[in-house]
Amino acid sequence: MTAPVTIIGAGLGGLTLARVLHLNGIPATIYEAEPSARARTQGGQLDIHEYNGQLALEAAGLTEQFRAIIHEGGEATHVLDRYGTVLLDKPDDGSGGRPEVLRPELRRILLDSLPEGTIHWGRKVTAVRPLGEGRHELSFADGPALTTSLLVGADGAWSKIRPLLSAAEPGYIGTTFIETYLYNADEKHPASARAVGDGALFAVAPGKGILGHREPDGVLHAYVALSKPSQWLEEMDPATASDRVAAEFAGWAPELTALITDTETTPVLRAIYALPIGHRWDRMPGVTLLGDAAHVMSPFAGEGANLAMFDGSELGKAIAAHPDDTEAALAEYEQALFPRSAQFAAESDHNHRLIFGDDTPDGLLKLLAGQELAE
Repeated sequence: MTAPVTIIGAGLGGLTLARVLHLNGIPATIYEAEPSARARTQGGQLDIHEYNGQLALEAAGLTEQFRAIIHEGGEATHVLDRYGTVLLDKPDDGSGGRPEVLRPELRRILLDSLPEGTIHWGRKVTAVRPLGEGRHELSFADGPALTTSLLVGADGAWSKIRPLLSAAEPGYIGTTFIETYLYNADEKHPASARAVGDGALFAVAPGKGILGHREPDGVLHAYVALSKPSQWLEEMDPATASDRVAAEFAGWAPELTALITDTETTPVLRAIYALPIGHRWDRMPGVTLLGDAAHVMSPFAGEGANLAMFDGSELGKAIAAHPDDTEAALAEYEQALFPRSAQFAAESDHNHRLIFGDDTPDGLLKLLAGQELAE
C-alpha cells in the first residue's frame, strides 16, 4: 500500500501530482506557504504544449476543462524591429499545437479538481530533517511539525526541500524582466495594441527586448528584457524604474516604449535564475523533486509550467504503478526526469543566446522558423 504523499508547494506541478494521485486512490496532502489561493496574482499567459503539458492534463482527466479556457487566437506571433517595422506576422491558424491559457485559470481548474482539505494553506516550511529509512520531519513557521515517509519538493526555484538532495543553487543568467500591464488597450493604447497584435510580440535587439502578450479583455502584458548585472537591480529605485528602463530603449518606436512608460501597474523586476544544465542528484530514500525545484531554467523555451505539470503527472503515474515499492517508483521517475530536464534546460539556454545575441533579430527569426518547422 503506497504511503500518503506529502507535497510541498501548490504550484502547477504539485497540484497536477495531487490530482493524478487522487485519480489513482492515493492520499496526498499539499502544504503551501501562501495563505490562500488568491493571495497573489499568478502570472500571465502560458502556451501549453502537445508533448508534455497537454499530456499531463490528460493524465489528470482535465482536457475538457483545459479546452474551455484556451485564449483563441493567442498563438499569433508578431516580430518587430526597434523602429516598429513588422518582420514577421504569423496568425494563429489553430495548427500550432501550443494553445495559450491564463495561468490563473489553469491553476483554478487544478484546484477545483482536488478534494476539499487536500491543501493546507499558510504552512511555510522552515526546516526539514532526515530521520532515516526514508522518513523526514518538516517544521513550519506556523503550526505543528509533521513526519512523512514520502516527501515531494514542488516548492519552486528556492526550494526548501532541494538541499536534502543537492547543494546546487540557481544562478542569475544575466537577464532581467521588467513586467508591465496596459488595460483596455484597444481604446486607450491603440498603437501599442496594433504593435502587439493578436498574440505574442517580440521586439528585440542585442542584449535587450520588449516582449509581450495580448491577453483576454484587451490586456497587454509586457516583459521588458535587459541584460544587466545584478548590481543594476539592487540599485533600482521603484519610484523611477519606468523612466530608467525606458531610457534603455531611447530611439525605439513610441508604440513599443509605451509598453514601459504607459504601464498602469508598478513595474515588477524579475531577475531570471537557472540551475546548472544537467542538474541531478543521487537517489535518496523517501524524497524527490519536481518542476522548478528540480530544474528551474530560463523561460526562453516556454517549458517551465509544461515541465512542472508533466513531472507531476509522471511521478503520480510511477507511484501508482508501484504501490508496494516507493523507491522503485522514485527511481523510475528520476531516471526519465534527468535527461528530460537537461534537454530543455539546454534548449532554453540556447534560445536565450539566440534571442538577445549580436545578430538578433535575425537569430530570433531563425529560431521561430525552426519552431514552425518542428510543429
